[in-house]
Amino acid sequence: MAITRINHFSAADTKEDQLQTFLCSLVPYITSCDGNLMCEVLRQQDSDNKFVVIEKWESVEAHQQSLANFPSDDMQAAMALFGAPPSGAAYQKVVPI
Repeated sequence: MAITRINHFSAADTKEDQLQTFLCSLVPYITSCDGNLMCEVLRQQDSDNKFVVIEKWESVEAHQQSLANFPSDDMQAAMALFGAPPSGAAYQKVVPI
């Protein structure tokens, strides 16, 4: 079943542009993964330090596989850019009852 993953990020003070660059650098990796349908990075209009990454996947398993294959060193290096721990959840399309 297809899912939409919505991920929230807050940048550390003065790290907004660096976090934006990092998040945008993830898009080619994510979109090249098996089962990815779409990925985009959004910056909150009224708060420069808030970002959302929206991903669409063919399945939860496809998303989990992409995480398993992502270089952990790259993610560790980005930790200094976060003002708070990232959060996110998977959503599925609602079918009218």
